[in-house]
Amino acid sequence: MNDQLARLNRLPLRTNLRGLTPYGAPQLDVPILLNVNENTHGVPADVRAAISAAVTEAAAGLNRYPDREFTELRQALAEYLGHGLDATNIWAANGSNEVLQQILQAFGGPGRTALGFPPTYSMYPLLASGTDTGYITGQRSGDYGLSAESAALQVKELQPNIVFLCSPNNPTGTGLGLDVVEAVYEAGEASQTIVIVDEAYHEFAHDGTPSALTLLPGRERLIVSRTMSKAFALAGARLGYMAAAPEVTDALRLVRLPYHLSAITQATGLAALRHRVALMADVQDIKEQRDRIVTELTRMGLKPAASDSNYVFFGGLENPHEVWQQLLDAGVLVRDVGIPGHLRVTAGTETETTAFLTSLKAILASQARLPA
Repeated sequence: MNDQLARLNRLPLRTNLRGLTPYGAPQLDVPILLNVNENTHGVPADVRAAISAAVTEAAAGLNRYPDREFTELRQALAEYLGHGLDATNIWAANGSNEVLQQILQAFGGPGRTALGFPPTYSMYPLLASGTDTGYITGQRSGDYGLSAESAALQVKELQPNIVFLCSPNNPTGTGLGLDVVEAVYEAGEASQTIVIVDEAYHEFAHDGTPSALTLLPGRERLIVSRTMSKAFALAGARLGYMAAAPEVTDALRLVRLPYHLSAITQATGLAALRHRVALMADVQDIKEQRDRIVTELTRMGLKPAASDSNYVFFGGLENPHEVWQQLLDAGVLVRDVGIPGHLRVTAGTETETTAFLTSLKAILASQARLPA
């Protein structure tokens, strides 16, 4: 046990937090960063200028608390999402992780449970621990899929208070059919289960892919969470949001900290939404690079999963961590998600994608996996 851990364990830490390690992906100084699913295109210059102007204007009133209800931002987010939503259906916080945390604070807690289906977003169990909510791991099929029948049976059997459905799923990138969401919602009727559909990467889904937003009418226990970190290239701004029945947003008001969204965050989000056409222009390019990665990895004899996100999960590697290290040595950082035989790579710019594919091909060739 190292000295830092020993000092931590001398504190009267909550029992369910002992032995845990904090969430974190490597933040290394590498030329090409393709490990945390950021939008590597960055914010266009005209949008940066608009955000700067909005922030400058907001700075004039920083001596006052911000709008506690972030009314204008909620209205703008509702308009962006469409589907007949209005401001009463919208909630936002400092990243979608904080939105999820507030949901767990309101509907989870001691004596209650949350169900996830690993492999999935690794923050779900950490958020559960942080709110003293029990975390239950459900089961997926051998190809990491999740059928409506299987998911519904598990919900009926386990009767969780909260269910996480990540679509597209992280790290696999695969989307869920709306039949899965409907089946899980119906299966949770007896236990009054809150169903969260985490659509952080929905903007990258293939054309025609429906959103769970279409299922919200008449389903007061259904929540659809989104983020501005990915498609909007605002990972550094920390702004996530969700859509649900108005009574759900009322519940989150009971647990949110006062004035939790700063005036700077609100101004940034509003400016980005006003210029979303420019920001969304890069989404199509990212989707093209993602599909290119899938095609090229298949040609290399690897096994990429079908992806509706801005990243590709791929298998067929005998020693993934060794490949990860060799890519890092070549200046390309991808994600080792800890799943045997697999790695995950973010779809970057065309130049970044080319560098990844070229480096990986050379690594496989050196291992006699490909012709030299």
